[in-house]
Amino acid sequence: MAGQPKKREPSKLRVKLAWVMVLGLLIGESLFYTWCRVQCVGTGYTIDRESRKQQELKTLQNSLKIELARLKAPENLSRIAREKLALGMPGAHQIIVVP
Repeated sequence: MAGQPKKREPSKLRVKLAWVMVLGLLIGESLFYTWCRVQCVGTGYTIDRESRKQQELKTLQNSLKIELARLKAPENLSRIAREKLALGMPGAHQIIVVP
């Protein structure tokens, strides 16, 4: 009869081992799910930040296009030539006709 208790001990050990494995699996799955969610939220923040940055760059590009058009205007070019570069219309003696 001393042999019967020994048979039950391995059975109890197997049940305990199975429970430990199931708990370990559940804990591992919970950790993996949490890690995935953290990565997803972080990616969402990154996308939002880059979208705002893109919008700011588009706004800057539009203002630069407007400024470029203003600077290319003939009236503005002639004013800059007169005021900053001290240029003027050529006199009659400065004109050379090329045949």
